[in-house]
Amino acid sequence: MAAPALADNPGYDRPGYGFTPVVLGAGDVTIEQGFPDWSRDHQDGVSSSMYSTDSLIRLGVGGPFELQLGGSAYDYLHSSLSRDQTGLGINDSSHGHGHGDTNFAVKFAPPTSNKIFSWGLLASVEFTNGSKNFRNDQNQYLLGAQFNLQADERNSLGAYLQDVRAGGQDSTTVALSDNYSVSKNFTLYAETAFLHTPDQGTGTVAGAGLAWLVSPRVQIDAGFDHRVSGNAPEWQTNLGVSIYLGR
Repeated sequence: MAAPALADNPGYDRPGYGFTPVVLGAGDVTIEQGFPDWSRDHQDGVSSSMYSTDSLIRLGVGGPFELQLGGSAYDYLHSSLSRDQTGLGINDSSHGHGHGDTNFAVKFAPPTSNKIFSWGLLASVEFTNGSKNFRNDQNQYLLGAQFNLQADERNSLGAYLQDVRAGGQDSTTVALSDNYSVSKNFTLYAETAFLHTPDQGTGTVAGAGLAWLVSPRVQIDAGFDHRVSGNAPEWQTNLGVSIYLGR
């Protein structure tokens, strides 16, 4: 999100929806870690909170390509039924913990001489190797496209399009963002996203956050999204750190 302080550091995929449409140099590595990311939902009398230590390892392989390996070493889920759902005048709750599914991705971001506009593609597959409470029913296949426009010296506008296919059905996301550089090392962002899933229908979220380059190689991020309408997570928050291990 923030402008990189190293000439060969293209920036980080955290935080927010989408990714940076630039790849790492050959042999360079970035580690991006949630501490943790949290989401809360409340629908049909069921409240659930999810904590996830999402990890992403990015590796530059040369040219316009980058490989990524992601997953979560530890997830925690707490769910509860409201009183009117149990019919017993008490709350019924459950919880579970374990590791999430693993995903493998390839990013493609062609170089461009245009400093105003940039774009990239991301294709990934997520395998069903997580713990019982956190694995998907089928492998998920994702295709995402990111488009960035440098509107002026401080504002960068972004558009992210995503389709996830699993079990013959598609879930889609369209996200728009505005990233404002307060300084070379500190960026604020606002975003809104339109979400559609086959089982829950359509919903909208909006949120904001920040990214701070503590040093040329370390970024800290924090932010949130809140449900605006329809069926979408009531709250989503992110707190994480990204570390650049390039030259």
